[in-house]
Amino acid sequence: TQAALLELALPGNFRTVLVPPGEPRTKPKALNYALQLARGHFVVVYDAEDRPEPMQLRHAWEVFRRAPPGLGCLQAQLNIYNARESWLTGQFAIEYSALFDAILPALERLALPVPLGGTSNHFPRAVLDEVGAWDPFNVTEDADLGIRLARHGYHTGVLASTTWEEAPPAFGPWLRQRTRWLKGWMQTYLVHTRELWRLNRELGLAAAIGFHALMGGLVVSALVHPVFYAVLAGHWWSGELLAPAQTTAGAVLWAIAFVNLCAGYLASILVGMLSVSRRGHPRLALHALAMPLYWLLISLAAYRALYQLARAPYLWEKTAHGPAARRAGRGGGRLGLRARRPRPSRPEHRPLTAG
Repeated sequence: TQAALLELALPGNFRTVLVPPGEPRTKPKALNYALQLARGHFVVVYDAEDRPEPMQLRHAWEVFRRAPPGLGCLQAQLNIYNARESWLTGQFAIEYSALFDAILPALERLALPVPLGGTSNHFPRAVLDEVGAWDPFNVTEDADLGIRLARHGYHTGVLASTTWEEAPPAFGPWLRQRTRWLKGWMQTYLVHTRELWRLNRELGLAAAIGFHALMGGLVVSALVHPVFYAVLAGHWWSGELLAPAQTTAGAVLWAIAFVNLCAGYLASILVGMLSVSRRGHPRLALHALAMPLYWLLISLAAYRALYQLARAPYLWEKTAHGPAARRAGRGGGRLGLRARRPRPSRPEHRPLTAG
């Protein structure tokens, strides 16, 4: 990183900060160190490969200027600029489109806690200081901070401006990144549920239920998803899956389970299709049909995260981007995961929600 920065002719308003060596070697530790040197009234986090839309900073400042004091953070919408590079980046684009264009705006409207994305977070400096900034030991410091803001009485808004990111095009970098995310979500859930009575008091009952459903559901669903497939396969193999129910109650329960399964899959796939189509990728909409396969890969990362949570909870597996990610993808190809030469995505740069 230092060598790359030395090759750039950075303008005078940029400053390179070297973080002293020491544990933990995490992004939030670096953010906390740099925060001590920040002099402005607002703080923004960007990743190195980000391409924020023009005027995003001014747009965020205007929203803060007009907003009531309870606005603690603005999360810009994130999306993928290399969506067509590989099967994985296409699934990533579907996932991000659904999350930042549909799910997070819905959480905002329902006044539920919003787990932040790892970049394009806009904060008033005073709010960051009040809530204690970032947890240096949490490997998804963004999600943790979003919940902590809600517990301090602040709400997070979704900014109608997009930051375009690079998704890992190959399986290895993707797996390491997703392992870190899931491990961090596990850490976040465990930390915030240590005192349930206090969590319920600070968030309120409805928001606390939303937190359990979202943060806890993300982790639990990733872990149990392959188990349900195994049970389903076992019932199919034994002939019990399609066998007539012996009792009325059994028939009702079977019908409820079947409708729930179909409705859950259909809703997730439709949200992915609609969201990615609105983002200017209509050809990727059909790729949403492969989301269940993508979820199985997420389950693999979840079990890897669970192992790391016990053995290396603060390990930060850095995500390779650009040429490093291309090199990491050579020699792959299983499940169609080999990275291809990127093609222009032609994304639509239009706001999807009000600022």
